[in-house]
Amino acid sequence: MVNVMLLLHVIGAAGMGFYLVLPFMIGRASKLSGTGQGGLSEGLLVANRMAQYFLILQFLTGGYLISKGDYSVAWMIIIVLLFLGIAAVGGIVTKPLKQIKVSIEQGQSATAHISKARTLSFIVWVMFIAILVLMKYTF
Repeated sequence: MVNVMLLLHVIGAAGMGFYLVLPFMIGRASKLSGTGQGGLSEGLLVANRMAQYFLILQFLTGGYLISKGDYSVAWMIIIVLLFLGIAAVGGIVTKPLKQIKVSIEQGQSATAHISKARTLSFIVWVMFIAILVLMKYTF
């Protein structure tokens, strides 16, 4: 059972890999035309929703794997806090991504929303990198 859960956990991590490219994709949005920005934001919204589902998979499989391993309490607390941070900020980034499309449809500038989404996605990127490092180097 541990091997099946580990496989699902790795698949979930691959699905969350979207968060590694998100800040860079949002950064390209400012170089696109208005309709391109709207289309990109729609695509990023769908991909973010899928990454959120992979987060659920990570939560379930990670909880099982932690229960079967021998990890320090400090490591477990740090991992859970980073995981919750990714889930929270990954959900928060949805609003500015939606507002990009709305701004474009109303003929307004979406620069502020793009900037906010890029900042939030960079925060998720940092937390995701931290989790990857901590998964490799447990204590």
